[in-house]
Amino acid sequence: MRINAKFYKVSFEQFLADMADFKLTEEEVKTIYNEIELPQRATKASAGYDFKSPLPFLLRPGETIKIPSGIRVMMPEDYVLMLYPRSGLGFKYRLQLNNTVGVIDSDYFNAKNEGHIMIKLTNDSNENKILEVSSHEGICQGIFMQYGITIDDDTSDVRIGGFGSTTKK
Repeated sequence: MRINAKFYKVSFEQFLADMADFKLTEEEVKTIYNEIELPQRATKASAGYDFKSPLPFLLRPGETIKIPSGIRVMMPEDYVLMLYPRSGLGFKYRLQLNNTVGVIDSDYFNAKNEGHIMIKLTNDSNENKILEVSSHEGICQGIFMQYGITIDDDTSDVRIGGFGSTTKK
């Protein structure tokens, strides 16, 4: 197995800015930031790196929440990190990532937002189940994959923004 990536925390300043929707004090955000855990695999045969929620939340059926993970990732240029919901949460609550599968490109690490990985979740339960997540509980998993490009690919553009920036000119 090739070692090809490294997780980091974003700066506190970036995390604080991205936590603005939660209406917490700077001291509360600092406490949350200091307790952020870098993603890890649960077992040596696990493909996915577990991303844990930095804060507790309640998600009723039909509700959506955007969680600033506090995490960024550096990886080789020919790799991508794919984010998927944890299978248990998907099975029990129909918990879904809003973009179905999160695609974290290698050049996102250098984006203006420091490559801050945001996790937007929806409780799509049709059984009226309320999802309650504690701090440090796994909410999604990331799997690294190598990819190829076409022979005639001549792309030379460089990312500068964050979400959706690669299609904006």
